[in-house]
Amino acid sequence: MAGTAIPTELGTKPVGALLRQYAVPGIIAMTASSLYNMVDSIYIGHIPMVGSLSMAGLAVTFPLMNISTAFGTLVGVGAATMISLLLGQKNYAAANKVLCNDVTLNIITGVLFTAVMLIWMDPILMFFGATETSLPYARDYMFYIAIGNAVTHLYFGLNSIIRSSGNPKLAMGLTLFTVTSNAILDPLFIFAFGLGIRGAALATVLCQCMALGYTLWYFLDQKKFLHLPRSRKIFRVDWKIAKDSLAIGMGPFLMNIASCVVVMFINQQLVKWGGDLALGAYGIVNRISFLFVMVIMGFNQGMQPIAGYNFGARQYGRVKEVYLKTAMWATIVVIAGFLVSEFLSKPVVSVFTNDPALEDMAAKGLRMMNLAFPIIGFQMVTTNLFQCLGMVRKSIFLSLSRQLLFLLPCIYILPDILQSEAGVWYSFPISDTIASVITAIMGWSLIVKLSKLKDGDDPSILGGQIK
Repeated sequence: MAGTAIPTELGTKPVGALLRQYAVPGIIAMTASSLYNMVDSIYIGHIPMVGSLSMAGLAVTFPLMNISTAFGTLVGVGAATMISLLLGQKNYAAANKVLCNDVTLNIITGVLFTAVMLIWMDPILMFFGATETSLPYARDYMFYIAIGNAVTHLYFGLNSIIRSSGNPKLAMGLTLFTVTSNAILDPLFIFAFGLGIRGAALATVLCQCMALGYTLWYFLDQKKFLHLPRSRKIFRVDWKIAKDSLAIGMGPFLMNIASCVVVMFINQQLVKWGGDLALGAYGIVNRISFLFVMVIMGFNQGMQPIAGYNFGARQYGRVKEVYLKTAMWATIVVIAGFLVSEFLSKPVVSVFTNDPALEDMAAKGLRMMNLAFPIIGFQMVTTNLFQCLGMVRKSIFLSLSRQLLFLLPCIYILPDILQSEAGVWYSFPISDTIASVITAIMGWSLIVKLSKLKDGDDPSILGGQIK
């Protein structure tokens, strides 16, 4: 099909060069996405008189943002992975059907999430840890985020597909646009217009609306090999494709849902042992840690189309090579995060607040929470590899084990033992260590199997169901 070249380079170009080509835009995009949230936190933390309470309110919204992200990844990640596999198999008609399904399912899930949030906003926020003092700030922020949720789902879902279909630079550019415009609009809406925390939410939604407009224009170009038809066919759901797509996206979906449950319990335990101040401290620590996690997710995004395409094309040596290179770079990133957390905690935390008490608690929490940071990089990459190859059950298990099997019990047990909120912070390195050992065992088994396969062999012996 004319207009855009089919990304056959995914199966021929040297893996190291491909990883740089695809991962660098992904890293920039994911880092920018993290900065997108950090900008909101920095401005909100410096709102006169109520900065610390606003940070507590923002922290309460994290579980709800995770739920929204969960439904977005359920649809978007599965669609992006399927499109990579189908392009590797040169099945372009099916890839376009997956794209259409992605649009419809994202709209449906986005609208349903908005409806639920608007009807039961206050009870949900209280359930996730809001107190009487932090509830108004959480409500003000989440109301506008919920209104724009369908836009958010659709934009991020289509952005992932742009990257997976061989155009990572455009996906990166759109993300950079939203970050830059948000950084400009935030102070205008928060301070100049006097909207406070509501202004941060409005700026976020407005930026995503602009990015979505361009994204839809991009996919409506009929000359591209991957495009949306200019007819009602765009809204038709192929339930067979939807089932396969949702199955692949189930791993990251459950991981985000688990994260939501865990953050809810974290909030409750922090409020119990440290009050709103501890809740605000977690909001800061989570933002800082998430920056490094997002860099790894950028590497994973770069690995995803390469691994998916080559697995679909039955070129297993290239799959193994891209995995090992990605795991190496991810480990370097988390070691850097560990060094920042342990030796630069105070300067980094001070960017988010001018409240001395909040600054001290957040710096202390950052040092404790990231003690095992150097070992989580390969765990994230290995989990993503199973997802890329369509091995849904293993991906789901690895996604859930750290949070539900290990982190959640620690959050409940350790604070009672230590009689302070420090028990919450120490729960993270303990669960990270246990989960990483299990991931190492499963990852090594997969690499051994890949090594036994010759290019062109049937991959069914690996347990994946690639259709």
